[in-house]
Amino acid sequence: MAKNRNPQHIGFIPDGNRRWALNRGLPKEDGYIHGIGPGLSLYEICKERGIAEASIYCFTQDNTKRPGRQKLAFTDASVEFAFEIARRGAALLVVGDECSAQFPKVLEKFRTRQGSGMKVNLLVNYGWEWDLGGLKSGSLRSNDVSRLDLIVRWGGGRRLSGFLPVQSVYADFYVRDEYWPDFEPQHFEHALSWFRRQDRTFGG
Repeated sequence: MAKNRNPQHIGFIPDGNRRWALNRGLPKEDGYIHGIGPGLSLYEICKERGIAEASIYCFTQDNTKRPGRQKLAFTDASVEFAFEIARRGAALLVVGDECSAQFPKVLEKFRTRQGSGMKVNLLVNYGWEWDLGGLKSGSLRSNDVSRLDLIVRWGGGRRLSGFLPVQSVYADFYVRDEYWPDFEPQHFEHALSWFRRQDRTFGG
């Protein structure tokens, strides 16, 4: 890939919602709703920049072990975000274990991609073991998700946390220390600028 090109597929790990809330004296679960607005802003920026596909970590199967109020809060935030970007024209696919009681039933129709705009993949009740388990039947359960070029994580964590392990195999990884609700457009611009400077030889 030429160094002056934008990535075609970007993964986003919007971490730090609970820590953001605690730093403001709020209950942990209050952080999630404050991540919706930044997510919509990022979606619009991606569209403007001509990004073909984006994958966003909403919540994992491990996250559902958290206290009930937190679980309800991040589930509700995920559903609200999903329906809003669908309304805005995204070609939406929700990737996650829909057979589990933890999966929001209102998102079941999006287990098959809906819409014809920019591709957006939301990882909802997602688990890497669940995903790879599909190989027993012949394919990944995320087989409609393309290989990632770049992953951007907020909240300072230097780990994938099980994020699309197969598609991430050659992705460059960019980290912001800011918590996700403090997202600013310049974070994304810096990530794109950093990406263009990488020497992407894919091992060759």
